[in-house]
Amino acid sequence: MTVIKQSRPRSQGFTLLELLVAIAIFAIMAALGGISLEAVVTQQAIANENYRQLKSLQRSVQILCDDLYQLQPRGVRDVLGQNYELPLIADGRGMYLLRLSRAGWRNPAGFSRGTLQRVQYRLNDGALIREYWPVLDPVLAMEPIEEVLLENVALVKFEFLDIENAQPEWKPVWPPLRIDASDWPKAVRFAIEIDGFGRIERLIEVPG
Repeated sequence: MTVIKQSRPRSQGFTLLELLVAIAIFAIMAALGGISLEAVVTQQAIANENYRQLKSLQRSVQILCDDLYQLQPRGVRDVLGQNYELPLIADGRGMYLLRLSRAGWRNPAGFSRGTLQRVQYRLNDGALIREYWPVLDPVLAMEPIEEVLLENVALVKFEFLDIENAQPEWKPVWPPLRIDASDWPKAVRFAIEIDGFGRIERLIEVPG
């Protein structure tokens, strides 16, 4: 009698080499996926920061325009109550870029105060700062309330249109350095340079 031996089926599992190759491929794909995810997150963070800076720039330009549109010919006494400051000052020698009196100070809470406001702008370590005083004529030791409008600012420049001479001129300071200088320019223009956004310019016709 012939005995037929049945052969056992060959194992269908993976060899060690195949497993090592599969693990290596998986590791490479995981690394590439991690790099791609990190790049997406980084780009999203950059986009969010650029959007935040753009919104800040738009808001700052709007606030500056509002202040200049609402210029008022109301000078103020200094903190000692002795000397008189002009309604608009920009001489480049002080700690501020521009100081002015403006109307339209909103009062939604109904505080006992007027609608005129004394405002100044200054640049400090690349930050454009707007400050105002709680009262129009500040008293001794009264500190202004400040708000940082913009960061990473490279330049803020103001110029004032003087029409008193035969030939109108743009002046870098106000009032102009002449005896017959008027208290009021015809227009004000300003430029802001900020990293990543270039130069923004606006021209404002002064009321009155």
